Amino acid sequence: MTKAPIKSVQSISLQKTQLRFLTCGSVDDGKSTLIGRILYDSQAVMDDHIFQSKIESDKYGTQGKDLDLALLVDGLQAEREQGITIDVAYRFFETEERKFIAVDTPGHEQYTRNMVTGASNVDLAIILVDAQKGILKQTRRHSAIINLLGIKNVVLAINKMDLIKYSKKKFLTIQNEYSEYVKNLGQVNVVAIPISALIGDGVTTQSKRMPWYSGPTILSFLESVDVTDEKLKKPTRFPIQWVNRPNSNFRGFSGILCSGSISVGDPITIFPSLQESKVAEILEPEGNVPITHAGKSITITLETEVDVSRGDLIATSIDSPHVADKLAAHIVWMHHANLLPERTYDIRFATSETTAQIISLNHKIDVNTFNKHAAKTLELNEIGYCKLSLARPVAFDSYVDNKFTGSFILIDRETKATVGAGIIDYPLRRSSNIKWHDMRVTKKTREQNLKQRPIILWFTGISGSGKSSIADKLEQSLLNRGHSTYLLDGDNVRHGLNKDLGFTDQDRVENIRRVAEVAHLMVDAGLIVLACFISPFKAERQMARSLFEDHEFIEVFVDTPIELCEIRDTKGLYKKARSGKLKNFTGIDSPYERPTKPEIYLKTENKTINELVTVILSYLEGKI
Repeated sequence: MTKAPIKSVQSISLQKTQLRFLTCGSVDDGKSTLIGRILYDSQAVMDDHIFQSKIESDKYGTQGKDLDLALLVDGLQAEREQGITIDVAYRFFETEERKFIAVDTPGHEQYTRNMVTGASNVDLAIILVDAQKGILKQTRRHSAIINLLGIKNVVLAINKMDLIKYSKKKFLTIQNEYSEYVKNLGQVNVVAIPISALIGDGVTTQSKRMPWYSGPTILSFLESVDVTDEKLKKPTRFPIQWVNRPNSNFRGFSGILCSGSISVGDPITIFPSLQESKVAEILEPEGNVPITHAGKSITITLETEVDVSRGDLIATSIDSPHVADKLAAHIVWMHHANLLPERTYDIRFATSETTAQIISLNHKIDVNTFNKHAAKTLELNEIGYCKLSLARPVAFDSYVDNKFTGSFILIDRETKATVGAGIIDYPLRRSSNIKWHDMRVTKKTREQNLKQRPIILWFTGISGSGKSSIADKLEQSLLNRGHSTYLLDGDNVRHGLNKDLGFTDQDRVENIRRVAEVAHLMVDAGLIVLACFISPFKAERQMARSLFEDHEFIEVFVDTPIELCEIRDTKGLYKKARSGKLKNFTGIDSPYERPTKPEIYLKTENKTINELVTVILSYLEGKI
């Protein structure tokens, strides 16, 4: 080097803020080259590393006699030979303004799990796009995962501008297309920057070849972006990693303060036992301190003798964590062997460990479109929404509230391989003393006594489609034929069983889960059950179907044009929804996923209720 290198990591000034950023994108978009360019131009690479990279450039490089900057980052032999990034690479460097941790992640779809690992604890993401190719499937995939992991600051680095002759028109086209896409992802702050990582345009210095662009360079944006340390704003969370007892006169509790702050004299609660005490001392490596903040490795002592062990969570008495043995979470599957619901896995939170079963897989998510699909398993790199049952109560937070205590990993009990990573949505309630009792009177006995085959007719369709009216008339006809029935109506159950639920997607899921379980008991009682629920998501309808035997569940799709539903709308719900007074209304601002293969398809337009009931009775002939 001709200039003096920057300070080593060991001598970084404590006054500087630190930014953790991620680079991602499709294969060969230039992620490693971008980081290599930043490191090289910032003089953050030692002379011997550059010398070795020049040797390897001759052997593996893609730039002829020039230094292949990607080799400053790519560490695995396979990466160097293939010219791609496989593993997650971390690079530490600093400039005059800030210190950085750069996280370089793979572009291939099959390495999505690596990308999730790298993105789990960063402040900002740089998504690279090849200016020649534009927005690709993998661009959307990585953007969706970034959104799922709660990263709100995004740099859209439109790379290889030199290959499109620095076209402003092409840059704006890509920028606008991406802006339209991220509107579906919620609140995301996007800054688009045109660059050529290979040549250096727009990375650390402004490019004279793009006089039409007056925004920041990649480096100047990274140095100036305001990323307030969220850990400091969160409630205090101190997972106990080790009970420190060097002698009989000292008993401390050690670990990393994940979030918030803690002071001597603070009243604290220990979870999940709910014991209370006060902080007597705080010890950092340098000695005793009166107060400490998130990110520090500390040992604390308490004023009273309490039972605390590894895996417990200490929090101040304000904003307590959840304590539950059942939870709902998104799971990223990270293993070649598929996820198997009901199989027991080890589960590890911050420092707490127990065992868990995935009791239901509600759906898997297409991260390219964020559509939900029914699924019985998750394959490598797939993401699903699951409910888990734990062997004992554990303290945790929802991921949106605190990602440090709102996440977990799943471990195969035999191989000890990490098979999944979870993002907690919310806790579920359950008694810890539940045991199934086998009774002498069975469903078969009730079926014979009632002289009918029990089934469930699951009526689905948008509000006003006529589900309840058709089911009501059908039940009268069945009763007249001597059958024992019961009708579960969507509005009626919300007056009692589900009166605590709203109409968010999460509450809709829980609404259908409860109804499906009740309907399952009624079918077990030998009844013919008619369930009338919008049930807008295929995943929840599939979940309901999974509770029953193959011949017992009959999906009835009541297909009515939305215009006709609005005319029938005696309650004025559509009018309220269109005016914005009623949120999360199916068909207006909340989606309805139409059944693709219902057992009974009722196209109601120009048909009377009696005609529609006749269609159903004809289908049921010989089945009940």
